[in-house]
Amino acid sequence: MTLPLDGVRIISVEQYGAGPFGTQHLADLGAEVIKIENPADGGDVGRHVGPHFFEPGDSHFFQSFNRNKRSLTLDLKSDEGQEVLRKLAARSDAVFNNLRGDLPERLGVTYDALKDVNPALVCAHLSAYGREGPRKAWPGYDYLAQAEAGYLSLTGEPDGPPARFGISIIDMMTGTMAALATVSAILGARATGQGRDIDTCLFEVALHNLSYLGTWYMNDGVKTERLPRSSHPSLTPSQLYRTGDGWIFIMCNKEKFWPVLAQAIGRPEWADDPRYADFKARLENRAQLTDELDEVLSTRTTAEWMRAFGGKVPAAPVYDVAQALDNPYVKEQEFITEVPHPVRGTIKTLACPIRIPGETLPARPAPRLGADTLDILQSLERPDDRRSARR
Repeated sequence: MTLPLDGVRIISVEQYGAGPFGTQHLADLGAEVIKIENPADGGDVGRHVGPHFFEPGDSHFFQSFNRNKRSLTLDLKSDEGQEVLRKLAARSDAVFNNLRGDLPERLGVTYDALKDVNPALVCAHLSAYGREGPRKAWPGYDYLAQAEAGYLSLTGEPDGPPARFGISIIDMMTGTMAALATVSAILGARATGQGRDIDTCLFEVALHNLSYLGTWYMNDGVKTERLPRSSHPSLTPSQLYRTGDGWIFIMCNKEKFWPVLAQAIGRPEWADDPRYADFKARLENRAQLTDELDEVLSTRTTAEWMRAFGGKVPAAPVYDVAQALDNPYVKEQEFITEVPHPVRGTIKTLACPIRIPGETLPARPAPRLGADTLDILQSLERPDDRRSARR
C-alpha cells in the first residue's frame, strides 16, 4: 500500500496560516510539498510568530502548519528565481500560492505564465478576496472575513459585544477548501492532460459557510441573530446548560433523543408534556425549559452526567484547551502525534484527521529555512525519478 498522494509534487508559494494549513493536509497524505521561501524576508512569516519558539526561526506556530514539507529558498522576483520556478513547474503537478490577489500574475505563478513548460500543471490560488474585482489587491485576514460575513453577529451572548470564533476558523476552512480544489484539479489534469487555474478566497468561503442561515435570509428574509447559551436557532434542547460544577452542551437534534434525555435525568413525564412534546413546543417554551433543565442538571457534576448520557444522549463537556488536549479519549485514539525535532528531540502536534487503515502517515517536523535547497536544485539536473501515476 502507498499513501494516496504518493508521487504528487506541489510547489507552494505560501506563508502564515491558510495556505500552509491546506498544503499540510496534502503533505500528510504523501504529497511532496516544496515551500518556496524568500530568504531576504526571513522565509515564511509564520516562523517568527511568537511568543513560543523552539529555536530562532522555528515557532510553535510554524510547526503547527508545516509538517512533512520541504523548504527551498528562492527569490521569485529575480530572473534566477523564475528560472528555477519554471524548471520545478515542468516536473510538478501543481503550483499553489496564498498570495494577495494581484500578486500571482506579477510573480509568474499562474497557468498562463507556466503552461508552456507543463500544459498539465494546476495553479491553485488562495487569496483574501480573489484575483478579480475591486478588492484583488486588498490584504485580508481571517478575523476580517468573520466580521464582514456575519460571524461576529452570530457569536456570543445577545447582550454582549460581537465576538469572533476563538480560533482562525476561516483560515483553516479556506486552506482545506484549497486543498480539495488542488487535488480535484490534479485529478482532472491527469485524466485529460490539461491543467488550469483554480481559485478560492477567505471571504467567499466565510460567506459560503453561512449555509442554511444564508438560505433562510435570501429566500424568506429571516435574519438569524445571537441567542442565549449558544442555542441552535430552531432546535431545542440544543445549547449550554449548567451542571453542579460547570457546563454541558446537549444537542437533541432529532426528536428521538428527547424522551431518552427525559428518562436519563429522571423526568420521563416531560417526554409527553404538551409544553415540550415536540420541537415546535420546546422552541416556544425554550426559556422555561432552560430553567428547568438547569435545575435538574445542577444536581450532578458534568462528569456524572456524561457517564449517564454517554452513547445515548448527544452531549459534551465544556472544556478549556488544556482539558481538551489532556482528555484520555484524545490519547486513546492517537489524535496527537509526536515528530522528531533537532532541538527538542520530539515535539507534539495534532495529528492529521484523515485516517488510512493499514497505513502510518509520515511525521516529519517542519523544515528549517532552506533545508532542502541544495538537494532540490541538484535534482533539477537529474531525470525526474518520482514514482508517479501521471498519464
